[in-house]
Amino acid sequence: MRKYIHRILVLAMLMVLGALSAHAGGLWLYEEATPDMGVGSYFGLGVSYSNEWAGKYYVQKASFTTAAVNPTVGYRITPWLSVGGGVSLVHGQISDRVAVNTPSPLDPGDGRLKYDANDVGYGFNLGTLFELSPQTRVGITYVSQVNLDFKDKMRFKNLEGTVLGGALAANGLLNARLKINVNLPAQLALGAYHALTDKLALVGTVNWQNWSRFGKPEISVSDSNTVTDDLGYKDTYHAGLGVYYRVAEPWLLMAGFGYDTSPTSSSDERSPMLPLGAQYRYAAGVQYDWNKNCSIGAAYTLIDSGNAKVNQSGGALKGNLEGDYDPNIIHAFNLNFVYRF
Repeated sequence: MRKYIHRILVLAMLMVLGALSAHAGGLWLYEEATPDMGVGSYFGLGVSYSNEWAGKYYVQKASFTTAAVNPTVGYRITPWLSVGGGVSLVHGQISDRVAVNTPSPLDPGDGRLKYDANDVGYGFNLGTLFELSPQTRVGITYVSQVNLDFKDKMRFKNLEGTVLGGALAANGLLNARLKINVNLPAQLALGAYHALTDKLALVGTVNWQNWSRFGKPEISVSDSNTVTDDLGYKDTYHAGLGVYYRVAEPWLLMAGFGYDTSPTSSSDERSPMLPLGAQYRYAAGVQYDWNKNCSIGAAYTLIDSGNAKVNQSGGALKGNLEGDYDPNIIHAFNLNFVYRF
């Protein structure tokens, strides 16, 4: 009968997904080399404002979604040391809608800019697990950066015959192809697991994410030469603590708390496209082991992003945007299915 121990790659992946469930996918390590397959999302965001809100020249609607396939393999070298790794194929899709200010009194009103693109990127992940005792394990994982290069034609509307439309055309930007480079951040995580009893266990994680290399996904027209803006993120750090409780043989309950530092330092760096501050995460989940090879689970995370103040100076065309997001709550839901070959 093959024996398995706790997954090690799941800790880093869950920092991206924002959940403290240890059963949403990852790597199982066996006595001999064993392949595994994970399917999920690295990252996602979406905002939808009214067409005439105060920041319409910054963003009206935007979304950025990813879907990843991650085949992995793990091997138990000694009774206390296991290693694993895998490659990731990531599909990303970006969509943006924003109003364009046409300030001349002779112009017919606001223009519109629409942009949609998708790309496929590749990455890898590595992990090491140390089994200090039958009750205690410590794992280190690394997930590489994934580069996505989006290319699409910028589709402007209602700029025909306007001063701004003429200036954009003169600079070669009107209805031109736009390339946007976005880097899904690399991350390094350290996690620990300790079984207090045969039913109760504690888990903890600390995590670093390289958000300073995220890129320029904000699309708006601040002048006749510029149509993208860097979100100006800095690297973030995460700490989390969770508990598992085995109610009965097929049922496992999970709960946890996590804290993430803010990707921005001040209100003038924070974009309405993703108005995040320091985040407090409260998670709960359940897993049901259908049989020895199949498990299904669900988790919910409430993310409190705090009172995120915004104070943007966008120049003559975009104008200034000042305010705060309070409350600033995100609700995250996770469903997972695990099949062990």
